[in-house]
Amino acid sequence: MTGQVAENAKQAQLYGEEFNVATQWQLMWWRFRKHKPAVASGIILALFYLLFPFAEFLGMGDPARISESYHYLGPRPIRFFDEGSFRLHVNGLGTFPGHGYKRIYKVLEDEKIDVGFFTKGFRYKFLGFIETDRHLFGFSDPDPETYDYRPSPFILGSDDVGRDSWSRLMLSNRASLSIGLLAVAISLVVGVVVGGISGYCGGWVDSLVRCIIEFKTKIPALPLWMILAAAVPQHWTTLQVSLAIAVILSILGWTGIARTVRDKLLSLREEDYVWAARVTGASKSRIVFRHMLPGLYSHAIAQVSLAIPGMIIGETSLSFLGLGLRPPAMSYGVMLIQVQNPTVATIYPWLMFVVIPVIIVILTFNFLADGLRDAADPYGHGMRDADVTTSKDGY
Repeated sequence: MTGQVAENAKQAQLYGEEFNVATQWQLMWWRFRKHKPAVASGIILALFYLLFPFAEFLGMGDPARISESYHYLGPRPIRFFDEGSFRLHVNGLGTFPGHGYKRIYKVLEDEKIDVGFFTKGFRYKFLGFIETDRHLFGFSDPDPETYDYRPSPFILGSDDVGRDSWSRLMLSNRASLSIGLLAVAISLVVGVVVGGISGYCGGWVDSLVRCIIEFKTKIPALPLWMILAAAVPQHWTTLQVSLAIAVILSILGWTGIARTVRDKLLSLREEDYVWAARVTGASKSRIVFRHMLPGLYSHAIAQVSLAIPGMIIGETSLSFLGLGLRPPAMSYGVMLIQVQNPTVATIYPWLMFVVIPVIIVILTFNFLADGLRDAADPYGHGMRDADVTTSKDGY
């Protein structure tokens, strides 16, 4: 306890009077930035989401282009030097027929293909409406005839039909993270509304909501998702299926948020400022949304950050089982379909590269949630009395 008081005194000396008059959000930020893993995770996740509009720009090869000559091509390293001088390039490839449909690839050391920046490639619509063919990396050969017959650099190899794995991974990242974010947004709205009504009204309303939440928590998530996802019509577009999957994932996702909101409101509704609002004649909706919910926004943020990894895993699982997004759509789960056969994963291990961003995203969200959960209660863990009574001199 003495160590905690000393830490709080040091905190108070650091911020002076600002610490004593700081808002809840300021206290949260000061506490959050002390959690180094959470800060690093937030930066990594910000980069993932900031790359959303640049998925095609970062892609090197057309993610939908089938190459008959480059099935299951392994990753090709980009070389930086040629005969002692700096030169970004990849070596050419020679293809030879193997057993059955398998091809044998041989690196041609004498053939060097330059790789440049802001090069031309497949056409796409940047931000959905600006048509362009510029990419961050690609072959710098401006000859369009050569480009038409030349494969992409394939820095992560190709899949079973010769499509560029790097470009598909960029688009899969955007699809899976978007669905997870949308599902959590729906869960947040439903959870806050239902939990707010339950926590403020109490009585039979609270009992009914608690029964619904308890009933939903007893249902296994994945089987329910599979049943609902199987009912999605096959003829729906990729956008429609994505929205449907987000709604399906949120059906169970809102219960945890609703429980958090309910428990917090049950304690807040007896606070003096809530009674003052009632005396002045404020409506129930105003009391809940204007006076009570701001007191639990921080807790809701922590709960949401914990829920997003589950949503991403849910979408990946459904797509992997063929019940979520379907080819030609791209997501983490769709890319993992081709390694359902353990033999394929053993012979062509680069097809498992999609697992790496999935692991990174899940771990970073958990570290971020851990930091937000600690920061959500800036007076917790022995700080409540010490921080409030500590003066700027630290005594």
